[in-house]
Amino acid sequence: MLDKVENTPELESLPLSDNERLKRESNFLRGTIAEDLQDPITGGFTADNFQLIRFHGMYQQDDRDIRAERSQQKLEPLHNVMLRARLPGGIIKPEQWLVIDQFAAEKTLYGSIRLTTRQTFQFHGVLKPNIKTMHQVLNATGIDSIATAGDVNRNVLCSTNPVESELHQEAYEWAKKISEHLLPRTKAYMEIWLDGKKEKTTEEPILGSTYLPRKFKTTVTVPPNNEVDVHANDLNFVAIAEDGKLVGFNVLVGGGLAMTHGETATYPRKADDFGFIPLEHTLAVAEHVVSVQRDWGNRSNRKNAKTKYTLDRVGTDVFKAEVERRAGVKFEDSRPYEFTSRGDRFGWVEGIDGKQHLTLFVMNGRILDYPDRPLKTGLRKIAEIHKGDFRITANQNLIIAGVPAEQKDEIEKIARAHGLLDDGTSAQKLNSMACVALPTCPLAMAESERYLPSLVEKVEVLLEKHGLVDDHIILRVVGCPNGCGRAMLAEAGLVGKGPGKYNLYLGGNRVGTRIPKLYRENIGEEVILSELDSLIGRWATERHDDEGFGDFVIRQGVVKEVKVSVTDFHA
Repeated sequence: MLDKVENTPELESLPLSDNERLKRESNFLRGTIAEDLQDPITGGFTADNFQLIRFHGMYQQDDRDIRAERSQQKLEPLHNVMLRARLPGGIIKPEQWLVIDQFAAEKTLYGSIRLTTRQTFQFHGVLKPNIKTMHQVLNATGIDSIATAGDVNRNVLCSTNPVESELHQEAYEWAKKISEHLLPRTKAYMEIWLDGKKEKTTEEPILGSTYLPRKFKTTVTVPPNNEVDVHANDLNFVAIAEDGKLVGFNVLVGGGLAMTHGETATYPRKADDFGFIPLEHTLAVAEHVVSVQRDWGNRSNRKNAKTKYTLDRVGTDVFKAEVERRAGVKFEDSRPYEFTSRGDRFGWVEGIDGKQHLTLFVMNGRILDYPDRPLKTGLRKIAEIHKGDFRITANQNLIIAGVPAEQKDEIEKIARAHGLLDDGTSAQKLNSMACVALPTCPLAMAESERYLPSLVEKVEVLLEKHGLVDDHIILRVVGCPNGCGRAMLAEAGLVGKGPGKYNLYLGGNRVGTRIPKLYRENIGEEVILSELDSLIGRWATERHDDEGFGDFVIRQGVVKEVKVSVTDFHA
């Protein structure tokens, strides 16, 4: 590491977590992954490699629906991997889409493409013999999965539709630059998966020889839309414009949503505003927010290793001053900005160049051919004729971007014929989201993706009952408290506690700038719907004009507002 830890003596005497050992002994993320791939005895990865493949963009999983059955048959779980691609800003070309569509159909257990809240796509169910092929197929079309998981800076999010304005285009270019600047320098990925030349790695100048204490997430966003949910991320660059031109960023640090049930030392947290920087300091500030977290983050307790806990432990002002010292930059006073929304803009939007952009709603982000909605086939047909690009949003949706006027009707016809475009989709569906959860996520305690569609229909019934059929609640369901579906920025968030049981959190707001608070614990659907029925009824009759559900429950004292997470969230 480049800087000695001087401001965190309370951590120096504590033993390091075992993850620190495996990173240190991994030969810069190589481990024995290459040897493990040749082992035909097991479908999984052994020992440290189970963790190390995450740095290469993969998680080992198994199909939990058949785990017990396989155990009875004296078989190991059906081990496979989930791969998350690196796509800064979520942009993918139609020819690339056709490649991933084909791979998903031919080489995965489920045949689907999953759009994620990290503004990229995931393959689920890739068996060991197909893993290396997967990386080589992606690489041939210009895609990799370097550093999309593990203790590194992950896929950089950016406001969507960058061709809609010059400002969005500039923001997207910065997202790409930040992503490239913060990547690991080890050649392990190329050596193992692409049969690249073996080169000895001697240092990681930004990430350090044992990489970061925990995962790290970065965004670039253009107000007034907060679709990337800045407060879910460690580092955020909020675009500041003058006369339509990007002049710099307000830098927000220390957001994060993960927590652990029953452990009050863990909590979701909003990011702190460090101040404004001109454009020329962007990469230096990004690098040294990372380097301070690298050196000061908690490497003894991974549950308290994220940037948010470092800020609360050493103090935001101390952390900020150290970033300024290392980067040689002084933060200026924050420039004014406002978030007024965070949803995607569905339907057609015309760009400044006259081209059209069509945003499609994809329930749960799961691209698959359903009996009445052949979504995957529809997108393949669009990709075969589309001359622009696709843009994945941070809300699990997809934009068909850069459509010339003469092609608009043809693409819309395909989208409607395959269930990709439906004018009757309710506002509640458009504003609901879930993580993957069962059957593939090993951390899931309850259903999420598979539960959301039926839950939304029941919430729609409640809204209609109380005369709010055209209104909505920002509703998010997650299978565990690790934060993937961003339930801790919802107006109503359900966090899995056990099979069919959830904690109900209330009080986030529509623009994503407030953490919700626990309202009911460990409840099933009957109680969830009963509570929502009562609260929606009150909201319908007692709310102020245009008052969102989350604002209403705070104003009425249903739950107390979370202002400072470290003191308020569990109080």
